[in-house]
Amino acid sequence: MMDWTDRHCRFLHRQLTRRALLYTEMVVADAVIQGARERLLGFDDTEHPVALQLGGSDPQKLAEAARIGEVFGYDEINLNVGCPSDRVQSGTFGACLMKTPVLVADCVAAMKASVSIPVTVKCRIGVDEQDPEPALDALADGVFAAGADALWVHARKAWLEGLSPRENRDIPPLDYNRVYRLKAKNPNKFIGINGGIQSLEEALDHIDHVDGAMLGRAAYHTPGILAGVDAAFYGDKPDAPDFAALIDAMADYAARHIERGGRLGHVTRHMVGLFHGLPGARRYRQILSTDATRPGAGPDVLKAAFAAIDFSRTDAEAA
Repeated sequence: MMDWTDRHCRFLHRQLTRRALLYTEMVVADAVIQGARERLLGFDDTEHPVALQLGGSDPQKLAEAARIGEVFGYDEINLNVGCPSDRVQSGTFGACLMKTPVLVADCVAAMKASVSIPVTVKCRIGVDEQDPEPALDALADGVFAAGADALWVHARKAWLEGLSPRENRDIPPLDYNRVYRLKAKNPNKFIGINGGIQSLEEALDHIDHVDGAMLGRAAYHTPGILAGVDAAFYGDKPDAPDFAALIDAMADYAARHIERGGRLGHVTRHMVGLFHGLPGARRYRQILSTDATRPGAGPDVLKAAFAAIDFSRTDAEAA
């Protein structure tokens, strides 16, 4: 979710669900240590609970980056062992680390020793020609022995040679049963599942087999589905989302961002799919895609876009 789940995206998602754990986009440990920390790590207090996802392969650097993340107030540190992008391959981290489970375990142990908050791992079921049965078991055994608090598994391989990062999100076949078998083998460990989950109904089906479900692209492209998370997964009273209040909150947030030198488009680019399927959604998207990106655009553009949504009809013009 690099370049997607930035602080503006997470602020939007928090307006839709109070309870779901939100994840940052992956931040490289070296950047955390040496870079502009407030720009890279800063977030709004309303985002809690929120996890910082780190990339790297040096245990001591990851330990230092984890300490910095804890100081910033993150609720969890997550090590990415699943991203197949060219950038992570050149840095020998992300999905490349599936090939070195002992090193991953060393990284987890160093991070656990440096922070008091949970340390978790997100991985694939394997990479390239690896057999997912022993490969995933080796990774899981190592990180749990090192003290990992949870393992999130994207239920498909990553092909580091021959497929682009985009293709790696769709072409390798999903193998949810492989993740289910891992959970059956580790009944007392938290194992969550990720990959290709399109709805809350699908996520609930997975919960019959594992401990948690992670939504990525579905939550980003159609964020409105997050409004049902708290009732479906946490037992909260089902309530119709107050979209007017959400737009007011986002407009206030955008105004503060603009006052700090930002642009409206930084915020609204994450909101384009919010009203997917509702009458007026097409016009809403048009306004955000054009007017919100113009120099000097302010929060009034967001409210004008919202006014295009017709909540009185459910079967007319829809996206």
